[in-house]
Amino acid sequence: MYWYGTIYDIRRQDCESAAHDTIRRYHSWRKGVFTMTLNQILYFQKVARLENYHQAAEELYISQPSLSRSMASLEDELGVTLFEKKGRGVELTKAGKLFLEHADKIVADCSVAVDKMQELSSAGGKIDIGYIFPLAGHYIPHKVRNFLNRDENRNVVFNFWQNHTPAIEKKVRSGELDVGFGGFLQKDDMEFFPLINQELVIITPEGHPLGKDKIVSITEMGNYPVIGYDRESWMGTYAKHLYKKYQVEPNTIVECPDEYSIVALVRENFGIALMPRTDILARAEGINIHKLENLQVYRQIFMFWMKDRYRLPAVERFIQYMKEQVEPENDTENVLKLYLKDIVNF
Repeated sequence: MYWYGTIYDIRRQDCESAAHDTIRRYHSWRKGVFTMTLNQILYFQKVARLENYHQAAEELYISQPSLSRSMASLEDELGVTLFEKKGRGVELTKAGKLFLEHADKIVADCSVAVDKMQELSSAGGKIDIGYIFPLAGHYIPHKVRNFLNRDENRNVVFNFWQNHTPAIEKKVRSGELDVGFGGFLQKDDMEFFPLINQELVIITPEGHPLGKDKIVSITEMGNYPVIGYDRESWMGTYAKHLYKKYQVEPNTIVECPDEYSIVALVRENFGIALMPRTDILARAEGINIHKLENLQVYRQIFMFWMKDRYRLPAVERFIQYMKEQVEPENDTENVLKLYLKDIVNF
């Protein structure tokens, strides 16, 4: 009775253990939880190709018992038999042949992923940048082209996105963009580096009463219809601040997203505008450009990025490259002081 009872207990324990294993595998399958490793898949590939555990173990530099246990564990997790004996070797079952197709895809995908990551960690990778509309015509294309012309950047790919500064800031913060270009914002967790100083001027259409005046007071913005910036844009906010500071009440009849639209509407005599002296004005026809009387105000364009965030080497190189592009004749430090004094209470 003692031996029968012992055998019965052992068999009962084996059944309970098997039942628990079956339940565990079922729940793991339902939850999508798998414990198989990439090594197991590589081992499986090797055995499947050589059809011999001993040869496979030698090429994998592991013991045959270890390889056998690894394959048994894989079969246990998958719930199928992958190999069956054939003479002194093995051959794939129908399930094994099907699993090999997927194993080959997994290993190939992993190989591609490793190559891509190594590329990202060295010279290549994608750089996502966002910039305000005035930089789209010449500045960004020119700078990026010169950056890509360097040998170490030949495998770098750029993704461009244009919008207002606040929208760009949000995407930089979320990680969708690596670097942004726009106005200054008071953000302690971001780095802002000044790149360009653009003096603010007033533009009027040809034949306008102010047309003959090279210098015009900012108060004239309250005497004529005004073409303004989108109120959600950085320049829209900045212009509103200046008007308030110098007690000007402009009659804004149109709000525009960019300088191209503003210049086009001014040319067609819809009104006058306060805007930075950009490359657009240098090529524009049918307008007058007036300096501000007794006032030097600049729109300064910054490059900005998150302070404490990992960046690909390519992104770091691009940031450093852009820093080197600041023209030495631009006294960015002194202009920045004047600039920040004007916007500190935004």
